[in-house]
Amino acid sequence: MEQPTTMTIPELITQGIDNSFTYQEYRKLISDLLTEGKSTGHEQSEALTNYSTLNDRRMKRWDKTLKIDESITTSFSNANLDVTWVVLTEGWCGDAAHVLPVLNKLADLNEGIDLKIISRDDHDELMDNFLTNGGKSIPKLIVYDNQNKEVLNSWGPRPSIATQMVNDYKEQHGSLDPEFKEDLQVWYNKDKGANIAEDILNLL
Repeated sequence: MEQPTTMTIPELITQGIDNSFTYQEYRKLISDLLTEGKSTGHEQSEALTNYSTLNDRRMKRWDKTLKIDESITTSFSNANLDVTWVVLTEGWCGDAAHVLPVLNKLADLNEGIDLKIISRDDHDELMDNFLTNGGKSIPKLIVYDNQNKEVLNSWGPRPSIATQMVNDYKEQHGSLDPEFKEDLQVWYNKDKGANIAEDILNLL
């Protein structure tokens, strides 16, 4: 019997990029699916569609109002880069609604950053190489060097302060309840993408 061939990470990333969306295409995909009462991903439910609707509104708001700190803007604009930012995500993911608009604004600052968004559910094998504590948590950013065909870094699913908040809450309460999730959304709104931008700058 033939052994199943397993692809290398660069091969999986190349496959992902071939099936990817630009940020604008991804935003349109979510909107188009919502008109049919659907969300992205293999699983469909009323709850996931409701989350997607909420996230679509959040992303619209961030696209209009988000401002990146001047020092971070300067650092990104001046960096010598030739990378692809591959982001595994789905439209129903609450964290992604806050993270993706920031990544899009940062990528726009430098021609050497190519932002590509791919469906987690369609790229299971790639996702399995970038798990968070054994889980398929999203969004997950993979920084891929276009010249050397290698992964330089990965980040996600949440910015460092939010990750700490989640870990602290889990330690005290065992799991995340709706009340905490609401508090997390409030934190994202107050932070205005600053922690995400700082984290990503540190990846450079």
